[in-house]
Amino acid sequence: MSTLLSRLVPAFGFLAVALGAFGAHGLRDLLAQNATAGIWETAVLYHLTHTIAALWASGKNRLVAWFWLGGITIFSGSLYILALTNIRWLGAITPIGGLLLLTGWLVLILKKS
Repeated sequence: MSTLLSRLVPAFGFLAVALGAFGAHGLRDLLAQNATAGIWETAVLYHLTHTIAALWASGKNRLVAWFWLGGITIFSGSLYILALTNIRWLGAITPIGGLLLLTGWLVLILKKS
């Protein structure tokens, strides 16, 4: 695993847990006011699951890990900001991150053994 990946992947995991807890406790009222708690939860779900996948991939296929970290940043990042600000056009950015997440999976599907 590259030095940068060995630091970024655990940092992404730390942030996933921290943002999940902060959303459930510190941001509960704001997310309820914006009616965006479900959006925050989706962001955390994809953030955490793809961080775990990136941890695995970082030792086997670094390109896939980079696709997933980029996807987390754009997909979950845009959803986090949308949930906090209720700026709905941010949802138009989210699919770009989704495509990066899907690309990581597709690279694994097409990988030659």
